[in-house]
Amino acid sequence: MEDVKILSQALSYIMEFHGKTVVIKYGGNAMKDEVTKEKVIRDIALLKYVGMFPVVVHGGGPAINDMLYKLNKKSEFKMGNRVTDRETIDIVEMVLGGKVNKEIVSLLNKNNTNAVGITGKDSNMIMAEKKYINIDGEKIDIGYVGQVKKIDTGIIKNFLEAGIIPVIAPLGTDKDGNTYNINADYVAGEIASALKAAKLILMTDIDGLYRDIEDKNSLVKEIDILEIDQLIQDKTICGGMIPKVESCISALKNGVEKVHILNGEKEHSILVELFTKDGIGTMIVNG
Repeated sequence: MEDVKILSQALSYIMEFHGKTVVIKYGGNAMKDEVTKEKVIRDIALLKYVGMFPVVVHGGGPAINDMLYKLNKKSEFKMGNRVTDRETIDIVEMVLGGKVNKEIVSLLNKNNTNAVGITGKDSNMIMAEKKYINIDGEKIDIGYVGQVKKIDTGIIKNFLEAGIIPVIAPLGTDKDGNTYNINADYVAGEIASALKAAKLILMTDIDGLYRDIEDKNSLVKEIDILEIDQLIQDKTICGGMIPKVESCISALKNGVEKVHILNGEKEHSILVELFTKDGIGTMIVNG
């Protein structure tokens, strides 16, 4: 009977989200384990089958680290950004645009959905500009690391209209043809904003936002962006969660209806978050 109740509860949400676009940032530990990866991909395929339009933006940091290690190339990070020289950006493009992207596409196709893998460079979809970081008032050059300047959604919409799931690697290009590696959280947020998506889902390695990171009972189920600003100021939100949260806030201010942060390692986390009343992660709203 419990399963029947869950299915009945899900129906109202399936009806509500039918025909809506949902952008999913797929990364973290949900990409490491093959069993988990298969389950996540099946859940994304299910979204397509119930009438939603999923768009997948993926990361691939661990795969990049593995390849750099194999090539005896040392990784250096500054303020959470990978310092990316010419050789490294070539490796990043090979891993993200080739290995990781095509693995996700293959798994989606295996689940009887049509998926196509692209990078932000294709059709100049993501125009980027060089990103600098500021350390103690000094402007630091970290190489071929970029930030989004403009999103052209034409190619994405063409795929969606054709019933195809776009799988996007977070690489961008500038007017001179340089390639830039861009934080996948920011890319997902910018794409969701440009598409005016109903949902932006950021898959992470933790369950969501906490009021006290040491207290697992303090998980925030729903929060407004105004309250998030305060959590950043008092350093409750810090480190690697800041890019994710900044991406969420920007998306909500630019037309995305709701944003969800959830643990990609938890079984069926996307489905539980979207199709049940209580959810499983943190939902962020604007007002």
